[in-house]
Amino acid sequence: MTPSYSVVVPTIGRPVLGNLLTSLAAALTAGPRPLDVVVVDDRPFPRRGTNAPLALGPAPVAGVRVLRTGGRGPAAARNAGRRTTRADWIAFLDDDVVVPPDWAEALERDLADAGPEVAGVQGRIVVPLPEHRPPTDLERNTAGLEHAAWPTADLACRRAALESVHGFDERFTRAYREDADLALRLREAGWKLERGARHVRHPVRPAGNLASVRAQAGNADDALLRALHGRHWRRRTEAGRGRLPWHAATVAAGLTALGAGLTAARSPARRPAGARVTAVVAGAAWAGLTGAFARERLAPGPRPGDEGFAAEVGRMLVTSALIPFAAVAHRARGAWSWRGREVPAWPLPVRAVLFDRDGTLIHDVPYNGDPRAVEPLPGARRVLDQLRARRLRVGVVSNQSGIGRGLLTTAQVDAVDDRVRELLGPFGTWQRCPHHPEDGCTCRKPEPGLVLRAAAELGVLPAECLVVGDIGADVDAAIAAGARSVLVPTAMTRREELSSAPVVASTLDEAVPL
Repeated sequence: MTPSYSVVVPTIGRPVLGNLLTSLAAALTAGPRPLDVVVVDDRPFPRRGTNAPLALGPAPVAGVRVLRTGGRGPAAARNAGRRTTRADWIAFLDDDVVVPPDWAEALERDLADAGPEVAGVQGRIVVPLPEHRPPTDLERNTAGLEHAAWPTADLACRRAALESVHGFDERFTRAYREDADLALRLREAGWKLERGARHVRHPVRPAGNLASVRAQAGNADDALLRALHGRHWRRRTEAGRGRLPWHAATVAAGLTALGAGLTAARSPARRPAGARVTAVVAGAAWAGLTGAFARERLAPGPRPGDEGFAAEVGRMLVTSALIPFAAVAHRARGAWSWRGREVPAWPLPVRAVLFDRDGTLIHDVPYNGDPRAVEPLPGARRVLDQLRARRLRVGVVSNQSGIGRGLLTTAQVDAVDDRVRELLGPFGTWQRCPHHPEDGCTCRKPEPGLVLRAAAELGVLPAECLVVGDIGADVDAAIAAGARSVLVPTAMTRREELSSAPVVASTLDEAVPL
């Protein structure tokens, strides 16, 4: 029997997404269809207003679902997409790849060949390079994906394996190293990873002249990998040796030359010969290291007379001087972030519990604007006090569309909220959505905005939050935000919401240990 699969595509809204979805639609006409295709829109939420609708291209896959996650990075986006599916396997595709017409058929064969101990099957990545000239530095870096260990451009993962390690570590907020971390944790849990026979094309997408400098932000993720997996993380994750020691030497030489030169310039009368000599020697070392780095990057690239040769030379000279400083600065920033403490393994422990208001903490009185009608549910105060005693932060995330519908005033809702606090005690954050359901806001549950705002105000990560609610919108908001959830059903809870909830508790008291 062929295993079922779903497709999850994280995106930040790049136009190339349309190319992928068009090619995927064509591939699915010939091969087995997934249970669902989920595009996770991870564009950051605007400070005001709403995101423009995500452009899916001229011929997207029929029935594709879009999930918004608010710009928390591809690791969080993949986790959110995975949590909304129920297939045996999840095929993760990056938004800048294109699948061939036989991709679905080849995926079916790869999954059928995977033994029960296999957690993931990687597709081969093909990067088309120009035939009329040698590749540029950007093109070569992209082509490196063809030999990379476990990139997620096309990676099918077994659901049971992902859930055994709790998915991607969402502390990796860039498209960098989150795949290596996942592969290492899967192997440590006893799973195997394989390379399949299918393939995808990964065109080289345009990038600015300083793209290689911006890419050095990944050095901060290297610091997190080291903190999590020890000093031999490069060998264990098959990441290669890296250039950081050379970059550090270049930066040291450059800063030494600058410091000595300033010293010599400030005291010309004393003729500090030592400072001048140091400046010259260190400057020569910096120039030599920078020049060697530039030559190393230029040597395999376009030659004189080739298209774009002059522009490539200029790019390499400028970025070769900037990259060492950017790399060292980002690595230092990452090391400082994880300094002097043991970094907890993924998943992170719960540090905050966020409650829906109506139907979870108090009896649900539709569109209530009267504080006298507020009645806490049995055990609500006891549960909250237990959480406070355990030094867990508590908050409220509540939809109040009565304001947007014109049925309630803000002052009325404020009065009801004040009465809840009077009866149930203080809360570290209180977030509500006043919008009409048709306003298209990013805060009305099941959108994640309320949970993300609450986590930010409490000073915790969304992954360190637990959302407790009584309907599916509460659970869905938690999933989109990257938080955990417990559903405490009431008469308002639909049967399908109950069956799809990851964790269900009969009462608030039962939800506490969960």
